[in-house]
Amino acid sequence: MNEAALIDRTATALLALGLDVHRPKPPKKAAQVQADAWLRVGKGQGQVDYVVEARRTLGPATLGAATMRLQQMADATGLPGLLVTDHFTPPMAARLREQGQQFADAAGNAYLQGPDLLVYVTGRKLPGKPVAAHAGKAHTLTGLKVMFVLLCDPELANAPHRAIAAAAGVALGAIPAVLADMQQTGHLLVLAQRRRLNATRRLLDEWALAYARRLRARTLQATYMAQDFDAWKRWPLDPPQALWGGEPAANLLVDYLVPGVHTIYADKLPPKLLVGQKLTLVDGARAGERVLEWRKPFWGKMPAGARPDTVHPVLVYADLLATGDARCMETAQLVYDEYLARLLPAA
Repeated sequence: MNEAALIDRTATALLALGLDVHRPKPPKKAAQVQADAWLRVGKGQGQVDYVVEARRTLGPATLGAATMRLQQMADATGLPGLLVTDHFTPPMAARLREQGQQFADAAGNAYLQGPDLLVYVTGRKLPGKPVAAHAGKAHTLTGLKVMFVLLCDPELANAPHRAIAAAAGVALGAIPAVLADMQQTGHLLVLAQRRRLNATRRLLDEWALAYARRLRARTLQATYMAQDFDAWKRWPLDPPQALWGGEPAANLLVDYLVPGVHTIYADKLPPKLLVGQKLTLVDGARAGERVLEWRKPFWGKMPAGARPDTVHPVLVYADLLATGDARCMETAQLVYDEYLARLLPAA
C-alpha cells in the first residue's frame, strides 16, 4: 500500500464514520509545498480543508519528524494539517491530540477539530499487520549514514567516493548505489559531471524520520542513572572522544531546553565519568526518567559542527524530533532556525 492507497483507505474509513470527504481544488499556495493530498472533511456546515501528510507505519519515534514536516506545510498554506498513517495506537492518538495535531488512519481512528466539527475516535484496530514500505538504497543503514554526512557538509557530495565513504564510515563499494538512488529521487543533482546535493529542509526531515525508524535504536548501548544529574555541564566528557547529543546538546546550542535525558555519543564512556558519577545501569523501563543514554557513533568522522563538544546540529535536530515531545520539537525548530536554515533551506 503506497501513500495514495493509504489516503484512499483513510478517506473510506472517515466516510464510514459518517463524515463527508471530498478532494477540493488545491489552494493557490499549493505550489509552495509538496503535499500528499488535499482533503475536505466534515459534516454539513462543519467542513474543514486540510493539507495532508501521509506516512507509512508511523511509530512513537517517527511522530516528531512527520509532525514537524506537516507543520511546515500548514504554515506555508494557512491550512490545518492532517497526519495520515496506517494505524495510530491509543497512546499515539492521545499524544497527538495533546499537541493539537489532527490525524486520521486507515483503521478509522481520527482527531478532527474545527468550527462545528469535533471528532475523536481511538482504539480501532487495523486488520492484519501493516507492511513496511520498501526502502531504496538511500534509506538502508548504509544510505542513512551517507546522507547524514552529506546533510552536515553538502560540499562533500562532489568529493571522491573514497572521501564520502571515509566520512560516513561505510564501505567504498556501497557509495555508487547510494548516490544513484539519491539522484533518482532528486536529492542529488548531477550536471557536467559535478554532483550537488539538493540540500533542503524536506531532505533533512525525510532523513530524520528514516533515521528514527531504522538507525537510531541501534545506536543505544546502555542507559544509566547518574549521581549528580543536574551538574552535567561539569561532567568530564573529553571531546571529541565523547560528545553531547540530543537534549543537552540543544541546551548548549540554543539555551532553551532543560534536559530531561542526557545523551552522550562515544565509543566508550570516559572512565572519569563512570567513576565520578557512580553510573548504574537501568533497564529500558526507566527511560525518560532523568537518565543518561550512551549512544555509539554511527559515522566515520563527525563533520565540524557548531561546538567542539556536541554532535552536528543535524543530529541534534533529529534526536529531538525522535522524542516526540512537544518541548523538544519546539527546541528542534530553534536549532534549525539558528544553525541549519542557511545550510538546508525550506523548499
